[in-house]
Amino acid sequence: MIISLDLSSDVPIYQQLRDRIVEGIAAGTLPDGESLPSTRQLAADFGINFHTVNKAYDLLRQQGFVRLNRKTGAVVGATASDEAFVADWTARARTLLAEAVAKGVHADEVLATCRAVLAGFDNQQGDESS
Repeated sequence: MIISLDLSSDVPIYQQLRDRIVEGIAAGTLPDGESLPSTRQLAADFGINFHTVNKAYDLLRQQGFVRLNRKTGAVVGATASDEAFVADWTARARTLLAEAVAKGVHADEVLATCRAVLAGFDNQQGDESS
């Protein structure tokens, strides 16, 4: 598993770690059942506090992207989306799109970017928008 973090970013490290893992799941590089490194190992690899990794893993667990077990550690296992997830995701997407529009990004560019990002993921459900 290759993860890149920007330790000087304004985005908290636990959030960056969570985001990179979700992107790996979406891209298919972290398939269902894949074990993630232990919190101590990942913390040592990045030179960060293991509590930071714990926070990221716990967030992933709460959001249904991984299962945590004392014996097996963190394992990829995304749960199906539900209405609450869709509502939360829609609100976050709305904010990201609002930021782009507020900064003057044209709607065509926003859509092209969305399509390019989606094309980079291994969408197991197929492209339902076509």
